[in-house]
This record gives sequence, structure tokens and C-alpha cells, in this order.
Amino acid sequence: MKRLLSIFFAIIAWFGVLVQYYLMVENRIASIGETTIRFFSFFTILTNSLVAIYFSLITLKAEKGLWARIYQPGTLTAITVYITIVGLVYQIILRPLWQPTGLQKIVDELLHTLIPIIVIIYWYLYEKKLLVNYRDIPKWLIYPSIYLIYILIRGRFSNFYPYPFINLVNLGLSKVFINSILLVVLFAGLSAGYVRVGKAIKNG
Repeated sequence: MKRLLSIFFAIIAWFGVLVQYYLMVENRIASIGETTIRFFSFFTILTNSLVAIYFSLITLKAEKGLWARIYQPGTLTAITVYITIVGLVYQIILRPLWQPTGLQKIVDELLHTLIPIIVIIYWYLYEKKLLVNYRDIPKWLIYPSIYLIYILIRGRFSNFYPYPFINLVNLGLSKVFINSILLVVLFAGLSAGYVRVGKAIKNG
């Protein structure tokens, strides 16, 4: 059952990411190279790609070498935290800002709603929750922290910011700094929440 779910979820995640890339290229306002860089500048795309890779490796039973790390307790929780943030930020902040239609609307719902839900379900079913520790949280914050630093540095030179709440041009340094701190707190708080809930589920 676990492998069947992994195959199904991998297909959904890859479909969402690849179709979104196709749509972005079709509607590009920059060169394909710049469009591709911008595509992978979205936390949504990077995280959904991470989800697709995770489920693909589970499907392929990559249990040896570098990829064996995906089976360690906490890896699935970290991915679940990241994709949950994708869903929450979109539903609360970004959804009111635009109204996609047609295929774009379908892909949007896949990347921001359906995939976060199925990852949470998978986490509930298969994460080794009692072995996940609060001390893992600082490691989980590395990925979003590096992403944020990269986006701010690149935005300074390209004038492209994938999200309005980290747009230095429109908001200024102090506001973006505050928003960045709030995002880190959100990541840390949600991470702690997953660890706590996971232990409560297993002990309940």
C-alpha cells in the first residue's frame, strides 16, 4: 500500500510541477533561460519538486547510499512542514491576489491544496513519529533560510521577487526583514507542532 501511494503521489507531484513549467514558458515575458530561473525561484516549485523526488525515491526503494537518508525519521516531517507552509501561505495570503482559470487553476490547486493534503496524510500514515525530535528543527530551517537569502540577493540584482511579502523594492528593507523573521518563526512553530502532534498520536 505504501509503495502504491508513493507511485500515485509521485505522478501527481511531477504532473503539477511539469505542467506549471509548461504554462510559465508559454506565457513568459522573459527568455526561456530567465523564465526557468524564475520558475525555480518559487518556494512552491522547489518544495513540490522535493515532494516529487521524495515519493519517486520511495517508489524506487532507494535504500542505499546518499538517498538512504530519506528513510530516516524526521525527513518526511521536514518535507511535510515545507509543503504545509506552501499551502498555508497560498490560502491565506496569495489566493486573493489572483484568479487563475482553465489549466492554470487546476495546476494551482494541485500544487497548493491537493499535494499538501496528500503529504500530510502520508506523514500521518508512515512517519516514525516517536523517533522525531525537537532538536531536528534547526536542521529543517536550513532549507527555507537558504532559499530566503538566495531570493533576496538575486532580487537585488534581477529586480524579480517571486512573492510580494519579500519584495524589497515595494516594501523596503525593514518590512521585508520583519516578514522574514515572521516566516522563520512560522516554520519553527509549525515544525514543533508536527513533532508534538506526532508524539501525541503515537502515545494516544
